[in-house]
This record gives sequence, C-alpha cells and structure tokens, in this order.
Amino acid sequence: MYLNFKNNNIARPEDLPVLVLAYAGDAVYELAVRERLIGTGLVKVNKLHSETVKYVNAGAQAKALHALEGMFTEDEAAIVRRGRNARSPHTPRSAGMIEYRRSTALECLIGYLYLKGDDDRLSEIMAAALEAINDE
Repeated sequence: MYLNFKNNNIARPEDLPVLVLAYAGDAVYELAVRERLIGTGLVKVNKLHSETVKYVNAGAQAKALHALEGMFTEDEAAIVRRGRNARSPHTPRSAGMIEYRRSTALECLIGYLYLKGDDDRLSEIMAAALEAINDE
C-alpha cells in the first residue's frame, strides 16, 4: 500500500474506538488520493487541490462506500456498521448527516485495514473506492 509502518503496536485494531479508526482512515485516504493524483502527472498545486477536493468530501466518500457494499468480508462489514453508527462530536457543514455517517464508515474501514497491516486489501478497497468516484 501507500504507507508501511510494520512496527505499530496495535494488536487488534478492531478493538479501537471507531472514531480513532476514522481518524487514521481519513489521513490514509487523503494521502492515497494525493499520491494517485500526483501519479497522473499533475504538477500544478492549484489543480492538485481542486482534484483532491472531488475525492475528499463526505458526498464522494459516501458514494464510494455504496459502490463497495457487496465486496466486504464479515469483519469489514462489522467495522463499516460501527462506523456508520458512530456518534461524532462534529456537525457536518457541507453534507447531510447520512452522507457524513457513510463517509465516516468508509474512513473507519480504511483505518482498520491500514492499522491491521492488510496492505493488499487496503489497496483493493482504495482502488475500487476511487474508481467509483471517477464514474460520477
């Protein structure tokens, strides 16, 4: 995958609070989007930023989660459910509550896979999520 810190001390990421998983997943997701866009040859920062915003928002992430729903394992589906049901202290500014919760669920899944060290599955999920957003 994109980052590889094999020396983490997290034995069971599924035991972490869902908002901690979402916190990690948010960072991993945004970095993956930026890496992908840079890999397309974009070099102008303003263009990179405007393209990043198309992927890194609650609406796009909710759409990606919807597109992925048939491919989750039981464990992944459980993490997604926990993330979708999480009560966040933040109120969404530019998204409805349903979109916001679905985007949090996607971030939880990404954080879970990253902290679990399942790089192959994380790459598969990220590729499918970004492809779903591209298909808009």
